[in-house]
Amino acid sequence: MAAQVQHYDEMNLPGAGGRRVREHYGPLVEWLAAMPPERVAEKRREADLLFHRVGITFAVYGDEAGSERLIPFDTIPRIIPIAEWEILAKGLTQRVTALNHFLHDIYHEQRILKAGVIPSEQVLTNEAYQVSMIGLELPNHVYSHIAGIDLIRHEDGSYYVLEDNLRTPSGVSYMLENRKMMMRLFPELFATQSVLPVEHYPGLLLETLRASAPGEMREPTVVVLTPGQHNSAYFEHAFLAQQMGVELVEGADLFVKDGRVYMRTTGGRQRVDVIYRRVDDTYLDPLTFRPDSFLGVPGLLSVYRAGNVSLANALGTGVADDKSTYPYVPDMVRFYLSEEPILKNVPTWQLKKPDDLAHVMDNLAKLVVKEVQGSGGYGMLIGPTSAKKEVEAYRGRILANPANYIAQPTLSLSTCPTFVEQGIAPRHIDLRPFVLSSKDVKFVPGGLTRVALKEGSLVVNSSQGGGTKDTWVVE
Repeated sequence: MAAQVQHYDEMNLPGAGGRRVREHYGPLVEWLAAMPPERVAEKRREADLLFHRVGITFAVYGDEAGSERLIPFDTIPRIIPIAEWEILAKGLTQRVTALNHFLHDIYHEQRILKAGVIPSEQVLTNEAYQVSMIGLELPNHVYSHIAGIDLIRHEDGSYYVLEDNLRTPSGVSYMLENRKMMMRLFPELFATQSVLPVEHYPGLLLETLRASAPGEMREPTVVVLTPGQHNSAYFEHAFLAQQMGVELVEGADLFVKDGRVYMRTTGGRQRVDVIYRRVDDTYLDPLTFRPDSFLGVPGLLSVYRAGNVSLANALGTGVADDKSTYPYVPDMVRFYLSEEPILKNVPTWQLKKPDDLAHVMDNLAKLVVKEVQGSGGYGMLIGPTSAKKEVEAYRGRILANPANYIAQPTLSLSTCPTFVEQGIAPRHIDLRPFVLSSKDVKFVPGGLTRVALKEGSLVVNSSQGGGTKDTWVVE
């Protein structure tokens, strides 16, 4: 059953008397009208073939039908006018700056806790809080060098932040490959509009990582640390290493000696200065965290604590993107920057609070409920689209451990025209811009647009059957 809610149409203006297209979609609509359906179908098949050849896949954990899948790619772009993007860019810069201030503060003076703006137990008892980070000085005071901020547009036309991804955000490779694919398939489309480029992202990422190196190194050695080819985002790890011109390594390729981290190479050992790690905190160093981990590097934390290697993102960033910390981000903006938040939060109930829990229990079938440490669309309840039996089963899970959950109203994600089996139809979308932080904040215009391909679905995650679109910021 689809959720019966109003939604913002990215392409069409509201009102009766036939469809009126928003100005920035005009050239695309003209192109679509002139495009023979058979050519569209041919180009879609070509896109699938090219993605297969390049190997743009992701793994689905627990999928018995096969571990590798293509993320469906839709050939109708999502378009954002530059004036709108400039407001988003200011909001993203403000939000990520405040989050990095927060992370530095909770591992140092803890001013925000002492001021009572955020309850101390929210931070200090959080399972993502890393005691080993207390007092550690990081270059530029940056903890989350690469952040993926998930945005949705509600029916009122306003953008809301749905989630902050500050640990190991993924998806930027699909943003880059989607643009490359669109330019290859439909070069004539780019002649009709001035679309701002995204292909310089790997260069910006490398600059950001080098700027995070210990000390004042001129040519720091950067590597990308992957858990291995069975990880769901392995394609992205290999892609970004190749695009930046740095080595892709696994834990076994690195070792610690004399207080430094080295990489094994055919020419002997080579010192490593910056590790862009796509491995979770608890697997990074078996001497400090999980002794059964083969993904990390024994002794890595001691080198990190000594300031002889940088990790991007830093250890302990998870406390800031925990979904139970999310409601406090607007207060962080006010506390650290003395500014009003530009980007809105979604109203959120914290189920560890008795009054919030009571409200959610009374309205469970109307709400979205998430695990505070959840990701990838797993473990969610979307009340309006769930059967009564599913809602009641989820109620039992919540009551067994209320602190593990937050709840939000069912917001109506905006829709964008999408090619489906029946032709062109609206499907719900979100947007994940990628924000890079070092001495300053940088990003490319746009981000990854994810699309829920099932009619009425509000779940855009690739692991739950979602697809992606190219995102155009147009002048």
